[in-house]
Amino acid sequence: MSKTIFVSLPVTDLKASMTFYESIGFKNNPQFTDETAACMVWSEAINFMLLTHAKWRTFTNRPIPPKTSSEVMLALSCDSRDAVDAMSRAAAANGGIADINPIEDHDFMYTRDLADPDGHALGAMWMDMSAIPSGDKAG
Repeated sequence: MSKTIFVSLPVTDLKASMTFYESIGFKNNPQFTDETAACMVWSEAINFMLLTHAKWRTFTNRPIPPKTSSEVMLALSCDSRDAVDAMSRAAAANGGIADINPIEDHDFMYTRDLADPDGHALGAMWMDMSAIPSGDKAG
């Protein structure tokens, strides 16, 4: 099996969350979806498991954080600046919040942060690796 990641997120309204994630470019995998959970696919290696609160509690007894907190922000790569803007518009139109932080535009990298209906922070980002200034490259 190739290395993959499954990000589990507790959600209050599974259907609304599925609609939200589909609107920003995820596809549902019905093989791992039922009335308590939905597998939303971003790529061959990245999947989000949306879990009802009851299902979440079968994985952990740690508290579900409030919508106003952020433990992690997950950056989702987009094909272009326009795709970043489209994701932000789709998020706002489907129960999320666009631009929870200031827009960042560094010429070679463009990001807009959003929140899903449960407050989970996501970053829509585009980067032109060939345009990164030489002093900024990790090495």
